[in-house]
Amino acid sequence: MTSKEYEIQVGVIIDVDSGLTLAQLCRLCAVPADYVIELVEEGVIQPSGEEVTQWNFPGLSIQRTRKARRLQADLGINLAGVAVILQLLDEVDSLRLRLKDMER
Repeated sequence: MTSKEYEIQVGVIIDVDSGLTLAQLCRLCAVPADYVIELVEEGVIQPSGEEVTQWNFPGLSIQRTRKARRLQADLGINLAGVAVILQLLDEVDSLRLRLKDMER
């Protein structure tokens, strides 16, 4: 008989609209709280809540935080540049959706 090896993968399903605390976002993206605070200051992600301890992030913040981290790590772009790039990518996605709607 042959031996079979199985790889077990564990994941977390996050609803796009579900809220995440600062600690949860940091854990899911493997970044320190200071980094997330800088992303908020640059407008890359927008939490609800007045105080840092009350911040609540939408699920899409995970994707944006990870993209920001990759842009910095892979291309050496500063946070202001990351904010501009992500804004332009959002606009491209929006234009693609509009074009797709017009083709129907």
